[in-house]
Amino acid sequence: MAPVSLLWLLLATGLLLLAMAGAEVDGLLPAAMVALVLSALTAWLPLPALLQLGLLASLTSLGVLGLRRWSARQRHRSLPTAETATVISGFSGSDAGRVSWHGQSWRAVNLGSSQALSQGMKVTVLGRDGNQLQVLVPDED
Repeated sequence: MAPVSLLWLLLATGLLLLAMAGAEVDGLLPAAMVALVLSALTAWLPLPALLQLGLLASLTSLGVLGLRRWSARQRHRSLPTAETATVISGFSGSDAGRVSWHGQSWRAVNLGSSQALSQGMKVTVLGRDGNQLQVLVPDED
């Protein structure tokens, strides 16, 4: 039978592979990190199985709560006024597309969804919801 530390390492590797494959499961990365720590701990210390499982559950829960708290703070960051972005792609037939803002590509939603936006068009950034910008074409007088 394989040593317990190797089993924790295999679990951590599997969880990390799932995360890299794009699985959207809350707690996947924190659980992988805890499994890596448990792999190192069990290589040096003979911990009882129930303690190992308890550490996995409690530390993963703390990691998820910490990430949610951090994410909530990041989500509500205010934007400077009158920021502009440039349309990269999308917005033809839908209200979603991609824009270049501060040198990076961002997913964006057009708040004036009845208007199609073409590549290279300048838009005003009105807000941000997580990793998605809210944009609108400025009025041209």
